Amino acid sequence: MSEVGTVDYHTAGEPFRVVAEGIPEIVGATVAERRVFAQHSSEVDAYRQLLCREPRGHADMYGGFIVPPDDDSADFGVLFWHNDGYSTACGHGTIALGVWAVETGRVSAAADGVTPVTIDVPSGRVVAHVRQQGGRVAGVTFENVASYPVARGIGVDTSAGNVTVDLGFGGALYACVPASALGLAVTPEHSERLRALGREIKWALDDSELARHPVDDRLSGVYGTIIFDDLGDTESGPHQRNVTVFADGRIDRSPCGSGTAARVAMLADSGRLGAGQVLTHDSIVGTRFLGRVRAASDGEIPGALIPEVEGMAYRTGIHTFTLDRNDPLGTGFVLS
Repeated sequence: MSEVGTVDYHTAGEPFRVVAEGIPEIVGATVAERRVFAQHSSEVDAYRQLLCREPRGHADMYGGFIVPPDDDSADFGVLFWHNDGYSTACGHGTIALGVWAVETGRVSAAADGVTPVTIDVPSGRVVAHVRQQGGRVAGVTFENVASYPVARGIGVDTSAGNVTVDLGFGGALYACVPASALGLAVTPEHSERLRALGREIKWALDDSELARHPVDDRLSGVYGTIIFDDLGDTESGPHQRNVTVFADGRIDRSPCGSGTAARVAMLADSGRLGAGQVLTHDSIVGTRFLGRVRAASDGEIPGALIPEVEGMAYRTGIHTFTLDRNDPLGTGFVLS
């Protein structure tokens, strides 16, 4: 394994490690096909392990391999990864990639104004609208894939008792449950119990028929559990605080971009979030995304909407990682 370089960001507190070169070829005609290839390639996966695991990463690390887009209409593609594998969507990563693409000149941008960065991801095509002021990135709003409610009122047995859960899709499938139903609040001191219960709910539903994607089985499965506090309404719309427990018990430090998209779709469907309104969506560490929704063009999923999620990412470092062939820890270890 040769040296591999990364550019690291955080989006609302959640890390994102961009890998644009130095990795083996990832074969496929589309980003969705490349994700399947990466999942089954020990050579490619060694790089994910190296960059995610300790001592170069940590259990909750996140990042992406830059790959060719599906066609020339997009600027590039990305394979999102974390310590448990490869996700179908990542909103905080999309925001970080928009900032990276403009800051590095990968996509040309005017010093003042909004530049679209079009990215192919495993769940479809997303667009990060990057706003610059005086030559500096000031914010990003990303347009997600079509998102929609899947099911409501599902009973799930947990160690906190039977709870009622809703399912929503925002590029990945999320189970949603109020923290109060678990006897908790979304605060850091409850993080380990929230993690455990989020993991229980995910795995209880992951293999159910409700978790099957209606069009593309590669998108099937419950990716995470969104546990939320409802904080009422602001003048512009609902205000919620959440913790998203994704993959196998990983805690999102941000309000979760694709999770925010799923929440926007669920709230719009219930009538809580109307046209022109904004979901103020806070994280367990106090960071914030803003979510809006607009009608989708005719598509394969009835009732689907297009969420728009606003946030910002900041560069945290530029790194060159290596693996000493004599290192007994190899590509590292995970200590949750």
